[in-house]
Amino acid sequence: MTAMTKTAAQEQVYRHIDVRPLAGSLGAELIGVDLSNLSDEAFAEIHRAFLEYSVVFFRDQSLTPDQHKAFGRRFGELNIHPTYEPLPGHDEILAVVKDKDAKHNIGDTWHTDVTFLPEPPMGSILYAREIPPYGGDTLFANLSMAYDALSDGMKEMLEGLNAVHSNAYLLGGKEGDEDRNKTRTTKLREDKRQEMSAVHPVVRTHPETGRKCLFVNEAFTVRFENMTRAESQPLIDYLVRHAARPEFTCRFRWAEGSIAFWDNRCTYHYALNDYHGFRREMHRVTVNGDRPV
Repeated sequence: MTAMTKTAAQEQVYRHIDVRPLAGSLGAELIGVDLSNLSDEAFAEIHRAFLEYSVVFFRDQSLTPDQHKAFGRRFGELNIHPTYEPLPGHDEILAVVKDKDAKHNIGDTWHTDVTFLPEPPMGSILYAREIPPYGGDTLFANLSMAYDALSDGMKEMLEGLNAVHSNAYLLGGKEGDEDRNKTRTTKLREDKRQEMSAVHPVVRTHPETGRKCLFVNEAFTVRFENMTRAESQPLIDYLVRHAARPEFTCRFRWAEGSIAFWDNRCTYHYALNDYHGFRREMHRVTVNGDRPV
């Protein structure tokens, strides 16, 4: 299907929003949308685009914290992050901040959010409050497309395989992340530093689209069930590299008032840390999900 044909088809399907694909793999900007004043018809089309493109972007939004949460609640119950400090007065909002003199940021690895929970989030809605003059882009990867590109032999091997996901990376159990926490602006909660883990299928089926996708990630997948870390790591590394191949990705350049809403069930994302000397503040609302199957 050519890009021109797809655009014509989208004009027939979407009547309340303008959908502009960002890449051939995933991602679309949704134009003509005010998330603070959203009709039911426009919301239904946003939901449809979200499922079709896996991550959708909005520009020039002006939301209060309560409006940000209200938009998230239209998709489900909101998550309170189990390890990071929330925005004061708004437990459901994670303030992802990097001050100009901070060395490390949050999210600079290919990951799917908090997969160490038994029911990982459905999706996250990240809102740009303050951005640097350049840098700080976010990359996304399509895990359904990555699964489809695997060989039949690899798919057969992965079928029925489970993996253990843990927050040890955040607590310093992997590559010294505790030292990184000391040089970040957004801090881990001192009262929530216990290790958490969950077991999930390596290949999950998306509960709304029915598509299969890889469900392992660099940050939180520590080993395969009934296998050691040393035995598991080579294949985990391969799957992460495979899923992050350029043809499966898109890249979003932020502006103040921009929003990214990604499907946590079938995507990776990676926050670039290339803006030292400038401050960046993002607010994230996360929608609870279900147990992967």
